[in-house]
Amino acid sequence: MLSYLINTHKTMQINFHLDALDRRIVEQLMKDARMSYVEVARHCKVTHTAVHQRIRKMKEAGIISGSQLVFNHKSMGYLTCAFIGIQVNLSSTSTHNEVFNKIREIPEIVECHHISGKYSLLIKIITRNNEHLKQVIVEQIQAIPEISFTETFISLQEGFSRQLPIG
Repeated sequence: MLSYLINTHKTMQINFHLDALDRRIVEQLMKDARMSYVEVARHCKVTHTAVHQRIRKMKEAGIISGSQLVFNHKSMGYLTCAFIGIQVNLSSTSTHNEVFNKIREIPEIVECHHISGKYSLLIKIITRNNEHLKQVIVEQIQAIPEISFTETFISLQEGFSRQLPIG
């Protein structure tokens, strides 16, 4: 049995035990988040009511935070994926947050991570092509005055992408 200590928004801690049935339910939903509770129940050999109750409890505990549609950016003409390390000139304590908020406004940036080491931020960006990538870097990212340096890594091919396995 897996036990998770969940911090809620109210800084209260909930000790949640993820049992074998919970793991089977989550595994089914990780394969197809659009699967109905009835179908999940059939795979897990329980009632759909039991699945509904378990999912509700896992949502309340923060184990499940939602589901999303995965967008195939290549089929829509966005062919370049890159990662950019961003070094921020930290002239004040609010500088980092200001840069983060400006980065958040750029729609081509699909992920942003606060990291340790040489860079302050690591972003993932999806663009139509290399020209579009250069345009976003020069006209939007490097135009932010608090950014002192960027380094771009173009992805040649995604090897895999997955959720962390449970259990």
